[in-house]
This record gives sequence, C-alpha cells and structure tokens, in this order.
Amino acid sequence: MPSQTQLCSADTLADSAPIPHTQRWQVLAILSALMGFASISTDFYLPAMPEMANQLGADAGSVEFTISGFLIGFSLGQLFWGALSDKYGRKIPVAIGLVLFVIGSIGCAISTSVEEIILWRILQAIGACAGVVLSRAIVRDLYQGARAAQMLSTLIAVMAIAPLLGPILGSQIAAIAGWRAIFWVLVLLGLLALAGLCTLPETLPAERRRTEPLTGAFRRYADLLTHKKIIGYAGAGAFFYSGMYAYIAGTPFAFITYHKVPAKYYGLLFGAGIIGIVITNLVNARLVHRFGMNRILAGGTVFAMISGIVLAVNSYSDFGGLWGLFLPLLAFVSVTGFVVANSIAGAMADYPEQAGSVSALVGAIQYGSGIAGSGLVGALADGTPWPMGWVIAVMATGAALCAWLVTSTSSKSRQE
Repeated sequence: MPSQTQLCSADTLADSAPIPHTQRWQVLAILSALMGFASISTDFYLPAMPEMANQLGADAGSVEFTISGFLIGFSLGQLFWGALSDKYGRKIPVAIGLVLFVIGSIGCAISTSVEEIILWRILQAIGACAGVVLSRAIVRDLYQGARAAQMLSTLIAVMAIAPLLGPILGSQIAAIAGWRAIFWVLVLLGLLALAGLCTLPETLPAERRRTEPLTGAFRRYADLLTHKKIIGYAGAGAFFYSGMYAYIAGTPFAFITYHKVPAKYYGLLFGAGIIGIVITNLVNARLVHRFGMNRILAGGTVFAMISGIVLAVNSYSDFGGLWGLFLPLLAFVSVTGFVVANSIAGAMADYPEQAGSVSALVGAIQYGSGIAGSGLVGALADGTPWPMGWVIAVMATGAALCAWLVTSTSSKSRQE
C-alpha cells in the first residue's frame, strides 16, 4: 500500500484543492465510507435472503429482484447527482442523498412484502448512489490521470472492508434479531456517515462550477455518449458489473440452497472474493504507473472472461461440486481491482471540468447494467447455479470486447 507521504504529496493535488495537509487522511477515510454504501446496502442482507423469502412467502426469484430494484434507483440517481454536484458542489448533494438512504432503509425494515421492499430499495439506492458517484468526482477534483486511478484503487481496497465484514455481520444479526434488524443497522450507518460528512471540506470551488441550467447538464450526458473512449471504458466496467451482480444475486441460493452451505458460513465464501478484490486493487495501485490503465484493464477483462467460461461449464455439469463453482467465481470477482478503478479513471481522464457528470454517467451505465445481470439470474432461476454461470460468462466476454475497443482507440490516437 502507498505510504502516507506518497498519498499526501502536495504535487499530486489539483491547484484548487482546498484541503489542508492535516485533513487529507480524514478525507480519504470519509470517501472510503461513502464509496462503501453501494456494497453494504446489499452485502449486509445477502445471507438473510433465503430467510426473507420464507417469512414473506416469496420465491427465490422474487427476492433476487430486490437487488434489481436497488440497481434501478442506483443507476438513474447517479445522473441526477452528477449534474447537481457540478453546479452546486459536492457536499450538499451527498447530504441529501444520505437522508434519502436513511428513509429508504427504514422503509425496508418495516415492509411486509417483497414488493414493498423493492420500492423502498429504489429510494434507498437513489440516496446511496450520491455518496458513491460524488466520492469518485472528489477524487478527480484532487488527482489526475494514473494518480487518480491509483487513488481509486486505494479507496476501493480500504472500503472493501465493508463488504468483507457485511455478509458475516449480516448473518449474525439475522440469526440474533432477524433480517429486519439488518436494515435498522443500515439506518444507523447512514446517520453516522451524515455526521462524518459535516467534517468534509468542499472540493469544487465556486469558480469551477457549471453555471448552465440543469437541463443543459442532462444534454451534456448525450454529448458525452458520442465519445468512443467513454463508451469503451464505461462498457468494460458495465459488462463486468453485470457479471458481478449476477454473482451477488445468485450465490446466496447457489451456496446456501443448492450446495447446502450453512447461512452462517456464506460470509466466509463471499469474504474470500472481497479479499481478492483488496489484493488486486493494491496491486493495481502499484502497477498502474508502470504498465498504464489500458493494458491492465485489457488483461483483467480477458482473465475475467476465461474465469466466466470455466464457471459456466462447471455450473452446467456440476463438475467439482461446490469447489468447482467457488474457485472460478473467486477468480472472476478478484479481477475487480484491475477493471473498475481503471475503467472509471480512464473515462474521466480527459474531462476534468465535467468530472461529476462523467463519473455519474459511467456509474449509471455500470450499475444500470447490473439490473440485467441480477434480473436475468432472477428471471431464469431454476434452482441450480447454471443461470448465474452463463450470465457471468457472457458479461465477462462483453467486458473484454469493450476493453479491446479502448485499447485500439487509444493506439490509433497515439499514431495520429
């Protein structure tokens, strides 16, 4: 992991960054927490999904749609928060988002049907995504190029503690107090994050904010979509995220229901993947300056594709049983460190004055694609891991093709 001197070096900060030297580690800690809201909002209750299905009288596919509902709110909400933050700064939109997250979490905790939970999860996600998308924009406010990719990798590695502990703690909370208590814990975490936000300085000075109406900001999204590099980077991350959310939606039932893994041990299997994510993010932070974002992104997506194909074969044939499913899943998930940070930083690299909008657009595309991954697993659920396996294989292949588009486009630009 980079040393404190490396992370806080003044020459890596944008000239307009208004953050005193002594506060930078505090800012990094808050940003890590904000980025973690996407994970904790889902990972906490994964082990309790079979119990939720039983208590609410729903089938596995219906409960899996609570993840799809979250992704709908998470993807669409980012477009709104990104445009708002480029006009009014970063702090106020995050604060409003955290309030919505708390309200949505309360709604989930008191729901009496899966349909109610899905609706409240949409509101919860709209609030949660403000912290995620704007923490990435704050990084771009402060850092540039490969350094931004390095910082995103460091933040992702730090915030990965949340999804590492989430399923483990979630399973224990559900065992002691029931699945509703998990959402009450999320309420508490949202309030704590809101308190921490009060100590975060504004990173977008007034002179760098957009003055156009918000309608113009939304038109800017359409303009950004005409850039092949943004499409390539966003597409690589989007297909990968689709596979990731197929994994998130499918593994509770694949492990607990199909392979009879006790719910209390699900967190250990899930946590192994998070450890892989932490390791590859730390490796990426070390290597990105040496090899470049594009080469690492391309290599990571190819490895994800190979892992996905092996997973599809094993899940269809049941080769290797639980281990035949777990090992290729572990390989696929671990590649996150080589794909996510580089795809986001690459998309934002050429648009410093629109960092909020680009971050929001890329995030909306990526998490929106998760709707397809989790939705397909839910719609095609047949009691076996096979739907999850083939969805991951197809999406990983799409990520590799998009990474190839980025690499070829960048090569042509250098030649010209």
